Order: sequence, then C-alpha cells, then structure tokens
Amino acid sequence: MELILAVVIALVVAVAVTSGLVISGRKKKQLPPAEPPSTTPTITAPPAEPHVGEEAETPREEPRRTVEEVELPTEKASGATVVEEPLVEEPLVVEPGAPEIEVPEPTAGRLVRLRARLARSQNSLGKGLLTLLSREHLDEDTWEEIEETLLTADVGVAPTQELVDRLRERVKVLGTRTPDELRGLLREELVTLLGDFDRTVKTESPEDTPGVVMVVGVNGTGKTTTTGKLARVLVADGKSVVLGAADTFRAAAADQLQTWGERVGARTVRGPEGGDPASIAFDAVKEGIAEKADVVLIDTAGRLHTKTGLMDELGKVKRVVEKHGPLDEVLLVLDATTGQNGLIQARVFAEVVDITGIVLTKLDGTAKGGIVVAVQRELGVPVKLVGLGEGPDDLAPFEPDAFVDALIGD
Repeated sequence: MELILAVVIALVVAVAVTSGLVISGRKKKQLPPAEPPSTTPTITAPPAEPHVGEEAETPREEPRRTVEEVELPTEKASGATVVEEPLVEEPLVVEPGAPEIEVPEPTAGRLVRLRARLARSQNSLGKGLLTLLSREHLDEDTWEEIEETLLTADVGVAPTQELVDRLRERVKVLGTRTPDELRGLLREELVTLLGDFDRTVKTESPEDTPGVVMVVGVNGTGKTTTTGKLARVLVADGKSVVLGAADTFRAAAADQLQTWGERVGARTVRGPEGGDPASIAFDAVKEGIAEKADVVLIDTAGRLHTKTGLMDELGKVKRVVEKHGPLDEVLLVLDATTGQNGLIQARVFAEVVDITGIVLTKLDGTAKGGIVVAVQRELGVPVKLVGLGEGPDDLAPFEPDAFVDALIGD
C-alpha cells in the first residue's frame, strides 16, 4: 500500500513539473511579439533588414537641420545670434560658380607695356621705310617704293603723299643721313601724321547724371568684347560702371557682356533675346542714374551697314538714350585687319550717329598700322583705344608716341 501511494505521489509530481515547463515555454514564445518591440527598439532594428533605408535617412536629417537654420527669419527677427553662422554659407549655396571680382591693371602706360607685342606685327613698316631711306642714292624709284610701302600699310593715298613730300624735303636739307638721324626724322613725321587729337574717352556728363558711352560697329569686330574690356579700363581708373546689353539680336551677347561685368563688379541691364534695343538702353541709363554710377556703357547690335532699317534703329537707340541726358561718347569699333573695307563701314556709321572716337581691334595680328592714320583722316575723329590681344587687359589707350616707337623700333 505504501508502495502504491509513493508511485502515485511520484506521478503527480512528474505531471506538475512537466505542465510547468510547458506553460513557461509557451510564455517565452509569446513574449517577443508583446513586449520587446516597445521596450527595446534598438534590439529589433538590426535584424529588420528591410528598414535599412531608415538608417540612410538618419544622416540626411542633420544637413536638413542646418538648412532650416539658414531659413529662420523669425529667429533673426527676434535677435537670435545663432543665425549668423549659417548665413556665411548662403552666397556659396546661391551662386556656387560666381566669379571673384578682379582688379584690372592700371591703364596708365598700358600701351608702353604692350609695345613688344605691337612691334612684332608692325615692325615691317618702320624697318622697311628706314631701309629705303638709308640707301646711298634716293632716286625716283626709291621714293616710289617708299610710297608703295606706306600704301600697303593702309596709310591712305593723301596721307602717304603728304608724308613722302615732307620726307623728300627734309632729307634734301639734311644732306648726310646717319641711321639715328633717319630714325628721328621718320619718327617726327609719323607722329605729325597721326595728328594732335584729344584722345580722352569722355565719361563725365556735364549734368548730374552718369557719363553715357555707346559702342557701335558691325558683327565680327569684337564689339561686345571691347565693351567688356572698356568696363575694365574704367574700373581700373576708379569708376563705377553699369552695362547695357542692347545687342538683343546676337545669341548669347547679353550673357557674354554680363560675364565681363561680373568680373569687375559691374551690373548688367539686359532684356529678352530679340527685345527692343532702345528700351534696354533706356533702362540701362535709368539704372545708372538710380545707382549713381559714374559711367553707363551701352553695347549695341552689330548692324550690317547695307541694311538701312537696322541702321535707322541704331539712330533710334541714340535718340532714346538722349532723353535722359546727353550722349557723351560714341565709339566705333573697327577690325584693323579689314583695312580699307573698315573705312567704308566707318563712313556709313558716321552718317547715322555722330562718331566721337574709334577703337581699333586686332592690331596685334596681321593688321597694318597705317589704318590708324587713314581712319582718322576719313572721319576727322581720333583713334582713342587699340586692342592688342585677347587678354582681358589688352585694350589700351592710344598713345601716338608709343605707337610710332613700336613701328620703327629702337
């Protein structure tokens, strides 16, 4: 009996233990879905592979916070000083490719600094004349060769005849001709031939308004580039400049001019492509007055001299600009390599607007230096600026003495 009672007690204990294990095992299986996700989120995150994207979003949240700091006008208004630090980064975000403002070379003596470049392309004229004048006997054939050399250099018929006549007379009086005497003689006569003009670019208005300079010329002469380089010349002389992109017919002309302006901190007033040039020119002068700028430079379209309608429109631009005040300077840009053809262009432009000065570009290439003399004689106005290269500071005020020195050498 006792044995049976012991067996029954053992069976009861075994059943109780077994049921306890089952109950505890079942409770453990039910725990993960109920409690851990809410109490220990960091444990459940690693095995959840599909949520890797959530980890990628975490670093994005930090830069977003810095942008929000920049865009906190309310904090700035309330006097929060924390905004000052992100504001330093704003220009870099708004204009990542903005060019740094450059400081152009001073214009004083710029032509002298470019003399070597000018001499390389023009020295054949001076050397040719000196060689001919150095001959032992200056007969008629020699003088004809001298005339031919001058005409080939685009000096022009009338100026050539005047120069040859004066040279013949002075050589006859001198008698003996040393190389130094001949060089000095030729230098004096060439300087005289270039004339005594006021070559200052007029940029000061007699009224309380900015000086207004209009740049004209046909396509291909480098007119827009010259306008940009002229802005650099004026900035180098301490003047503030506003640019008017009135060349609305050539694709990217306004973009090109604006790039030039940005380099030296000059604002560009522009309109839509194909817009009214006169309207843009008017707005540019208006903006110059509002900003109290020293000078307004207006780049006009490169009009073909054979199209009368376009030339009439150029006259309209001039009239509209003058509603603000006088037009102080009208610069005609000519390609020095075109020679006598450039004179034809000059005549037509002079009929439409009153040309007050000439800019000769590409004088460093195959140009013939005599065109300086010829175009001045043709228009009765001076060459004021010359382009001697493609560099931004290769536009120089024209100086007759330095020019002649470059022609005949040392």
